[in-house]
Amino acid sequence: MDFKTKKRNDLLELLKTNENSGLTDNQVEKARETYGYNQFNEEEKESLFTKIMHQLKEITTIILLFAAAISLYLTITIHPDDFAEPLVIISIVILNIFLSIKQESNAEKALDSLKSLNAPRANVIREGQTEEIDAHELVPGDIILLETGEMIPADARILTSSGLKVEESALTGESVPVDKDPEMDIPADAPLGDQFNMVFSGCLITNGRAKAVVVATGMETEMGKIAGLLNSTKKATTPLQMRLHELGKKLSLIALLAGALIFVIGYLQGETMAEILMTAVSLSVAAVPETLPVIVTITLAYGVQNMVKRNAIIRNIPSVETLGSASVICSDKTGTLTQNKMTIKELWAVNHQPIKAKDDYNEDEEQLLRLLSLANNATIEDRDGSEKQSGDPTETAIIRLLQERGQEKTELEQKYPRVHEIPFDSERKLMTTVHELDDGFISITKGAFDRIPVDFSSQIGEEAIKVHDEFAEKALRVIAVGYKKYDTLPEDLTPEELESGITFAGIIGMIDPPREESQEAVRAAKSAGIKTVMITGDHIVTASAIAKEIGILEEGDKAITGAELAKLSDDELQATVRDYAVYARVSPEDKIKIVKAWQANGEVVAMTGDGVNDAPALKAADVGTAMGIAGTDVSKNAADMVLTDDNFATIVHAVEEGRRVYENIRKAVYFLLSCNVSEIFIMLIAVSMGWGVPVISVQLLLINVVADGIPGFSLSKEKADADIMEQKPTPKNASIFSGGLLQKIGVQAVIFTIITLIGFYVGSFIDINGTITASHDVGQTMAFIILGWSSVIHIFNARSKESIFKIGFMSNPLLFWSALFSIAIVLFVAIVPPVASIFSLVQLSGAHWLLATGLSIIPLVVIEIQKAVLRKMGRSF
Repeated sequence: MDFKTKKRNDLLELLKTNENSGLTDNQVEKARETYGYNQFNEEEKESLFTKIMHQLKEITTIILLFAAAISLYLTITIHPDDFAEPLVIISIVILNIFLSIKQESNAEKALDSLKSLNAPRANVIREGQTEEIDAHELVPGDIILLETGEMIPADARILTSSGLKVEESALTGESVPVDKDPEMDIPADAPLGDQFNMVFSGCLITNGRAKAVVVATGMETEMGKIAGLLNSTKKATTPLQMRLHELGKKLSLIALLAGALIFVIGYLQGETMAEILMTAVSLSVAAVPETLPVIVTITLAYGVQNMVKRNAIIRNIPSVETLGSASVICSDKTGTLTQNKMTIKELWAVNHQPIKAKDDYNEDEEQLLRLLSLANNATIEDRDGSEKQSGDPTETAIIRLLQERGQEKTELEQKYPRVHEIPFDSERKLMTTVHELDDGFISITKGAFDRIPVDFSSQIGEEAIKVHDEFAEKALRVIAVGYKKYDTLPEDLTPEELESGITFAGIIGMIDPPREESQEAVRAAKSAGIKTVMITGDHIVTASAIAKEIGILEEGDKAITGAELAKLSDDELQATVRDYAVYARVSPEDKIKIVKAWQANGEVVAMTGDGVNDAPALKAADVGTAMGIAGTDVSKNAADMVLTDDNFATIVHAVEEGRRVYENIRKAVYFLLSCNVSEIFIMLIAVSMGWGVPVISVQLLLINVVADGIPGFSLSKEKADADIMEQKPTPKNASIFSGGLLQKIGVQAVIFTIITLIGFYVGSFIDINGTITASHDVGQTMAFIILGWSSVIHIFNARSKESIFKIGFMSNPLLFWSALFSIAIVLFVAIVPPVASIFSLVQLSGAHWLLATGLSIIPLVVIEIQKAVLRKMGRSF
C-alpha cells in the first residue's frame, strides 16, 4: 500500500481510525489478529548437530571415514590386539571437525540488534485517551504521539507536526536530519529519503513533535523489510571454500581410481582380499592431506590476528582470504568515504569575493560568521578530553568553524545575549533570533537561500544568486543569513516584523568532506586491480562531487539514482553494471541488486557500510565490511569484517593481508600435495612391480600429520611478496592450481617418487652392509625415512619463488625450527626400538642412513637449480 500518496482522510478511513480518538480496544484486537505484534520474525539458528553433519559431508572427511571403517574391520578380524591405526584415523577426523566448528563465527545476531532499535514504549491515543504502551503492541491504525529524542516505534504517516526533524541515516545513509512536512504531496516513486510526510521505525526524532497514524508494524515496516532481507539473503560460498571443495573432489577421484587400480593389480597378483583392503586403506590415507584443513584454519587465524593490528576485526574467518580476491569494493559514502561531519568549505560576504573557510577573513566575513553563530542552537563542548556535540549537524559545522577561528559561542552569547527566538520551522525553512547590543537590538534570520526574505532584484541579489549556484555546483549545502537592527526592542516580535526588510549578509557552503586518506586508498585499490563503487542514500549531485574528488567517478563513468535503477531489469543491470561508479538515493533492496549484478559478472565484491540500510547488502556481498565506530549493531553483525577506525584505507590494508593469506594457503597446497601425490605413485608403482607395499597406512599418517603438518603450520607466518599489491585480483573461478602450481606439484611429486622408490628398492633387494640383510622391512623403513625427511625439507622450496639462500633459512624462524623438529621426530621414531616397532620399522646400517640422507636433500637441490635457470631466463618460479 502506498501510504505516502493518499489523502489524509482517505488514509484514516482505510485504516478505520479516528485522528482524535484513535482505535477502540475491539479494533486493536482485530488488527492484532490480522497483523500480529509489532516485532520481527527470527531466523532459526543452525544446530551443533547440523554443523557437524556439514563437516561430515566434506569429501576428504568421507575418504578418511571410509579408510577408518576398512581399517577397523581388518583390525577386528585379523589383529584385534592393535587398534592404533583406526583410532589414529578417526582422531584426525574428529580433530578437523572440532577445529572447523570452533573457528566458525557465523552466528547471526543481526535480528536481535534490529529488535533493540525499536522503541520499547510508545505514546498512543486509544478510546479517546492518551496512554503509554509497549511498542510491540502497536497495530496499523493506532494514533501515536512523537516527541524530540524519541525512537519512532513503527512506520507512520504524519497527520500534524511542529518543527519535526528526523535522523534517518540508519535507513537512508543521509547524515543530515530530514525536515518533515505532513502537507507535502509525495510522488509515488519517491525514495525513502524524500518521503517527507512519513516517519519510519527505528529512526530518531531530533527536533519537534508530531501526531501520526501507524501504517505498518513488525515485518511490514521498512526496518522489518530489512530484517526479511537478512533472513532471505544467504551468504555465498567463499572463493577459497569453492577451491578447496574442488580440490577435495579431485582428490577423491584420484583415490577412487587408484583404489580400483590397486584392486585389479592385487587380484591379478593373487593377493588375498585382506591384503588388497590393507593396501586400499594406505592409498586412501595417501590421497588425503590430513593437515590441510588445520593449516588453512591456522593460516586464516593468523591473518585475523594481523588484521586486528591493522584495525580490522574479522567475524567470519574465511573472509580473510576472500578479501585477497576482492575485485570490486562497493562503498557507502557517509561515514565511510567521508568524515560524517558537516564542514564549512566556502563563504561569501556581500560586496566581497567568495573565500575558502580556511582563508584569512576581513571584518565583513568575521561578522557573517558571528551572525550565523548567534542564530544557532548547537554546542560543542570538551568534556574530559572528548568532544561532545549537541544540535543539528549544519549548525554544529558553524560552531566548529567559529572555534577554529579562536572564538567561543559562549563568549558571543555573553556579549550579545539572546532575548527572543522564532524556532526553525520546516515549512518556512528559517529561524530568527533577537540579541541585545550595546546600542540597541539586532534580529538575525538564518535559513535556506531560496526562503531568506531578501529582495534579490538588486545587483547584490544577482551576485548572490551567482555565488549560490557556484556553491550548488560543488554540491555544497548553502545557508544564508541576514539581519535587521533596532534602537529599542520591538513590541511586535512576529515573523512578519522581524523577517521583513532585512539586510542580506551572505552565505556559507558546507559539505560532509572526504576522509583525507580516501583518495589515496581508492588509488591504491585501482593499482591493485580493484574497482571502487560508491553506493549511497545521499543525493546524486553530492555523491558525484565527492566521488570525483576522491577518484571514484572518472572519465567515462556514470552516476545513477535509485529511481533510474528501478527501471532496469536484473539482466540490464548485469550487462551495464561496469558503466556505473556512483549509485545515489538507493534503497536496501537496490544495494543487494547492485552487489549481485557485480557477482553475476564473476567479481568478488566487498561491500562497506555503517547503517541498518546497509545490512542486507553487507550479508549478500562476498565480504561485508562494517564501520566499528559509527556503524550500527545491525551492520556489524551482518558483516564479515568490522573496521575499528572507520577508515576506508584499512580495507586496502586488509586486501593486502588477504592476498598474503591466500598465497600462503597455495604454498601449503604445494607443500602437502607434492608429498600426497607422490605417495599414491609410490604405492601404485611398487605394487605393480611386485615389490610389495612400500609404506603402510600408519607410517603415512605419521608422515602426513607430523612430518608435513608441523612445519606446514609455520607457512602461515610467511611474509607477502613485495609486489603483491601490484598484481591483479585472483578471479573467482580460478583454480587453486592456477599460475603453474599444478606443474610444480607434478615435478616435485615425480622427484619424491623416484628417490623413495630407489631407497625402498635398495633396502628390499640389495645388501649394502653385512650386518643388515636386505628385506621388505628394511625397504619400508628406508622409504619411510626418505619420504618423511624429503617432504620436510621441501618446505624450504615452498616458502618463496625466490631462492631459499636469498631469503634466508632463518627469515621465518618458527618454520626453520619446526622443520628441524619434524626431522628429529622421524629420526626418533626410526631409531628408538619400542617406538619403531609400533610403526613396523627396523634398524638400518650406517650406509643406509647415509643413502637416505643424500636422497632426501635431492628435491631441494633440484628446485634450487630450477629457480636459478628460470631467473636467468627472466621468469619467476
